[in-house]
Formats: sequence, structure tokens, C-alpha cells
Amino acid sequence: MVRHGESTFNVEGRVQGHLDESSLTEQGLADARRVGEALNGIAFDAIYCSPLQRAGQTAATIHDTLAAAPAIQIEEGLIEIGLPLWEGMLFEQVKTDFPEHYQCWNSAPEKLCMELSGPDGSQSFYPVPALYDQAKALWQKLLPQHEGQTILLVGHSGINRALLSTALGLTPDRYQRLQQANCNISVLNFPDGFNQKPQLEALNLTDHLGLPLPKLWRHYRGLRLILVRHGETEWNRRGQFQGQIDVPLNDNGRGQGQQAAEFLKTIPIDFAISSSLARPKETAELILQNHPQVQLDLSEPLWEISHGTWEGCLESEIEDRYPGELDRWRTAPETVQMPEGENLQQVWDRAIAAWDDIVAQALATGKTEQTGLVVAHDAINKVVLCHVAGLGPEHFWCFKQGNGAVSVIDYDTDGHPILQAMNITTHLAGGVLDQTAAGAL
Repeated sequence: MVRHGESTFNVEGRVQGHLDESSLTEQGLADARRVGEALNGIAFDAIYCSPLQRAGQTAATIHDTLAAAPAIQIEEGLIEIGLPLWEGMLFEQVKTDFPEHYQCWNSAPEKLCMELSGPDGSQSFYPVPALYDQAKALWQKLLPQHEGQTILLVGHSGINRALLSTALGLTPDRYQRLQQANCNISVLNFPDGFNQKPQLEALNLTDHLGLPLPKLWRHYRGLRLILVRHGETEWNRRGQFQGQIDVPLNDNGRGQGQQAAEFLKTIPIDFAISSSLARPKETAELILQNHPQVQLDLSEPLWEISHGTWEGCLESEIEDRYPGELDRWRTAPETVQMPEGENLQQVWDRAIAAWDDIVAQALATGKTEQTGLVVAHDAINKVVLCHVAGLGPEHFWCFKQGNGAVSVIDYDTDGHPILQAMNITTHLAGGVLDQTAAGAL
């Protein structure tokens, strides 16, 4: 999934919506070519784009850059959110002329209402709920046509966020929780249409544009947290459940830590916290070699989930000893009590308490801009990402976390979060898709 490149209206700070008067800038065209280069090597079965010209120019440029690709299909369901009373206006003018509506747009987008005049009188229009209905209809149309295939969608910030949200189970009030930069790449996997919960493999990748991490959104100038999963262990590679057994990094894991360190080398880091288990601690220490002024604080509440008697076991051994429980862990994780270990709610409670404490302490300093590094584990990171997005434990598997992967969460000064980027692994394998070990937690 790709958002269109920078447009003339983006540069001018104007609301675009359905208005088709803006076109790509030179920067937008150059970035679209970079998207094509990043996606080269992925075999697409279909390419769809919005009917608006800024998306069409982006799709055509990507298509021309790909070595081999199917013809572009125009899809009305990819059109941007309609904001009929604002389209063409400067955002600054919207803030001045519609202050209450603009505040609603940012804080309660599902409640934003525009009164439209028509031949049958005035009509109330709710842009965000309408966009979510549009996104649901598009998934229902496309998924049955492309089972087992890879497709490329080129759209806009609003519709892309609605597509991601409806796939993951986010409601319209969470519309502002996910960010989409110009020419970013996001990857969404559907294991079985809508019969299983989909998996967000990557969100808002911008490394191919020369931006390791997305730029801060204009409303989020308080706190940036960089969430990293530890590098690979030998047990990860073998698919052996490790949980709270203190398994160290293997050579590949140390290499991933060093790659993450290089990736984050130019990012200012003000403070750092890690789970006190060896694998995240060593990963954090590798990253902080480029930030020697930063002290690493250790946290036991950020330990991995306790798998109890599953720890040290391969999946085949767990299935033999606890028939059906592994499948239940994969499909309904919130219902599983690990024998002599934890359940997901227990992990949720301690991880979120620790995370919220990190946020509260950072915001309490009053600094307008600061960046913190948090290094933890697969289950802990998934819980944090669910919490930030506004999802519950039943959506635990909706977020992928590769070894050495980087995610970015921004908070405004009032403590409102936005998931800027998720599961960046481009620094590890060099490609868009996550190639890290698919081993156990």
C-alpha cells in the first residue's frame, strides 16, 4: 500500500480531498521512482490506483520503474476522503474559519459533521464514517478476487488509513492513530481473507526516501519513542520458545543489533530503557554505542511473556504435550493460560503500566521535543502496539515484530499517541518485506 507522492497542494498546505486540481511536484515524482525501485523484485498480480491525478501520476511512475508489472486499474474505492466544505482551502484558513470543526477533526474525527445543501434541503455528512464504509466495501470487493496473490494499492493518506483501520479492526474514532507519509510503503497480509485477522507487516516505511524514520507530524511535538525488538537468538532461529529463559543473542542477532545501531546513528536519543534480560539489553547496548552520553535503564516489567512449561520446547513438543493449545494461542491468544506461566492479560497489565510510566515521566519533564529508545521482546512490543493503536489482546497477532525491527510512536504534549511507523526492517535485509526469523517468542 502506497500513498501518492508530494503534491502541489501538500506544499501549499491545502486540503485536497476529492478535489483533483493538484499534481505531483518534482520531489513527488522523484519519490515515486524511489518507491518503484524499492518494490522492484516483488511480483505483483494487480495494481490499483485512485482516480485522482496525484495518485495516478504516482502509480504510473512506480509502474514504469518496475521491471515487470500488470496494467494499472483505476479503482473508485481508493478515492480520498471527501471534505467538501474545506477542499481547496489552506489548513490555516480552516483552523481560523472552522475552529470547532478543526478541533473535532483532530480529537474526535468520527464526530466531524458537515452540513451540505442540496435540492432536497440540508444534509448531515460525516466524512470519516463514510470513508470507513468505503474502505470496508473495497476490501469486500478485492479480497475474494486476489486470494493468494500480491496486489499494490496506490491511494491517499485518508483512504489508506481507513483501509488499514478496517482491516485491523480499528473504529473511526481511531482514525488519527495511524500515520501515512507521502510515498510511504505499508504491507498488510491477509491469511484467509477476512476469515482470520490480518497482519500488519510494516507501516509507513520511508527509508527508501532517504528518511530512516518518518518526520514528526505537525501536531506531535512532545515525545518520540523508538521501540525495538531484540536481535535474533539461536532459539529464535530454531523456533524454540524462550519466554523468560535468559537466552543471549547469536552472531546474527548481534549483527542485527549493529545494523539497528547504524540505522539509528543520526537519530538524537535522550534516554533509553530496556528489558533486563540479556537479549534486549545487549541489543540496546549495541545501539547506544553511537550515543555514549545516554545511560541505559533496565526494566523487569518489560520481560518477555512467561511461557511456563512451554519454555525450551519446540512447537511439535508443545503440540504433543498440550494438544490444540498451540493452535488456540495462534487464533485466540487472549484465552490461553500458559501452564505454570502467564496469560496475555497479565502481560498486558505489566507491560502497559511500564509503558505508560515511561511516557508520563518523559512528558513530565516539560521538554517540547525528546526521543527515547525502548528495547524489549516480541510479545511486549505487540502488546504496546495494540495499546497505542487502540486494540485489545484479541488483536495480539495483528502486528508483526521482526528481530531487530524498529517501530516509532509519537506523543503530543497532552499524551495522545500516533503510530508513526511499525516493524521497519529495511536496515536488516535491505528490502521492504520482513525477512527476519519466524521463530517462537
